[in-house]
Amino acid sequence: MAKWGEGDPRWIVEERADATNVNNWHWTERDATNWSSDKLKSLLLGVSVENEEGSCEVTEVSKVEGEASINNRKGKLIFFYEWNLKATWTAKSKAGVKYKGTIEVPNLSDENDMEDLDIGVSLNKDEPETPLTNLMKTKGVEKIREVLGSYVGFLKSEFTQGMILPTANGVAKLDSTSQSKAKLNKTQISSSSSTAAPINTGVKIPTCKFSIKEKFLTSPPELYRVFLNQEMVQAFTHAPATVDGERGGKFRLLDGNVFGEFTELIPDEKIVMKWRYNNWPCEHYATITMTFLDRSSETELKVECRGVPDSEEERTKEGWKRYYFEAIKQTFGYGARLF
Repeated sequence: MAKWGEGDPRWIVEERADATNVNNWHWTERDATNWSSDKLKSLLLGVSVENEEGSCEVTEVSKVEGEASINNRKGKLIFFYEWNLKATWTAKSKAGVKYKGTIEVPNLSDENDMEDLDIGVSLNKDEPETPLTNLMKTKGVEKIREVLGSYVGFLKSEFTQGMILPTANGVAKLDSTSQSKAKLNKTQISSSSSTAAPINTGVKIPTCKFSIKEKFLTSPPELYRVFLNQEMVQAFTHAPATVDGERGGKFRLLDGNVFGEFTELIPDEKIVMKWRYNNWPCEHYATITMTFLDRSSETELKVECRGVPDSEEERTKEGWKRYYFEAIKQTFGYGARLF
């Protein structure tokens, strides 16, 4: 029998307080299906191209069927993903004529290189012929291929946070690869299935808290409504957005770069929400508390941010000032001095 501390190092657990997957030796798996479904939708929605004939844009993602997962074995990450996608594109000519068509991607898979991806573009049968179809089949397909390639990049960077755990000698080197789906027998699920969040098995990250204040030349009720009304959010972000302005309602804006959930609403006084950038570690949210204070002819907005990753503090501050404060003032005329 080996003496204490002289056994196989794969099984030495006393150097980790939690004794979890020591030296990343054991097989662990993380289901990336629900995360991938949301990510694919956010990446595809809003993809647009234009030329002298007019413009085309992806306006709806109607089908996201498939699955994705990541496995860790001996510090090596193995990626599996297979998706069948369908979306709607709309076009508008310079003369103002509108058209609608379909995009189909049947083989987004770890088994296929991105340049081999089949991206089918067609014009709906009841639509008249238009040169904008060719625009979507050329430049549009190029952009779609590009964003689907970025999905694979996000899967291998953002969603893998915490899968390679710290060891007694530091952080294990991440080695990633893909493996044929033929080796797994998993049940296909569609985007209409359960949207339960993936389990976060990552390590804790250092966070910070800060607050910023701003004054707006409007009343608290008007300013409060700006953050909860989907049309108003789309107006000041100048992009498609999804906003369910109720407690427990979700929001997604700025081309899917920001999303979260409203957790507490006190009409005209306070909004509390889970909030994150899409490239933060998987399932990590900051808590944002917005307090609306009546200052006679203007409203003072106090924004308290807790749980922001240390490395994201300045980016988050600047993002709120630029994409919320300044954008709201310019769009609705609520301009006031910064302080």
